[in-house]
Amino acid sequence: MKLVRMFSTTQYKGTRGYLDSQKKYEVLRTAIYFGVSLSLYISGYITTGSNKNLLTIVAVLGCLPACKSLVETIMFLRFHSCPEADAQSFAMMSDGLTTLCDMVFTTYDKNYVLGHLAVRGTTIACYTVMDKLDENACVKHLSDSLKLDSFKDVTIKVFRDRRKYEERLIQLARLDGDTDIETAICNTFLSISL
Repeated sequence: MKLVRMFSTTQYKGTRGYLDSQKKYEVLRTAIYFGVSLSLYISGYITTGSNKNLLTIVAVLGCLPACKSLVETIMFLRFHSCPEADAQSFAMMSDGLTTLCDMVFTTYDKNYVLGHLAVRGTTIACYTVMDKLDENACVKHLSDSLKLDSFKDVTIKVFRDRRKYEERLIQLARLDGDTDIETAICNTFLSISL
C-alpha cells in the first residue's frame, strides 16, 4: 500500500518509526522558525538602533507560525513509536495483511496511541502499550469515524497483551480479505490520526 508522505521527514505517516522521526522534524522546524524571527528582530535593531522598525513587525508576525509549530512539537513529544522488538515481530506475523504503525488518534477528551494496527476485510486488530488506554472509548471513536465514511459492520479489538495480539494476527492472515476495503479503512485512519 502506498502512503502519502507527511512533510519531509524520513518516515511516512502510518509506518514504523513515524512518531520518533516526526518528533525530530518538528523540533528542528520550530527552532528554525524561531531563529528566523529572532534574526529579523536583531537585524532590525542593529541597523536602526531601535525596535520600532518594519523588521520588528515582520519578526513578530513570524512568531505566529513558530508558535503553531511549537504546539505541534509539544504534541509529538508526548508520544513514542512502537517498541522496535514488537514492531519487528508484528511485521513478520502480519505478512499479507494491511497494516499501520505508530497511530495517534486524538479526541477532545482523550488520546489513543496504537503502536500497530492490522486490517483484514472489515476486521481490525490494534495493539497498544498504553496502560491507561480506555479500550471501549477507543473502539467507539474508531467505529464512529469509520461510520462517517460509510463503513458498516466493522469489528475492532484493541490488545494490550503482545502474545494475544500476535495470535490474532496469525488468525487474520488466514482469512480472506478485500484489498480495496482495507486500503479505504486505512486511508480513513490516516486522515484522522496525528
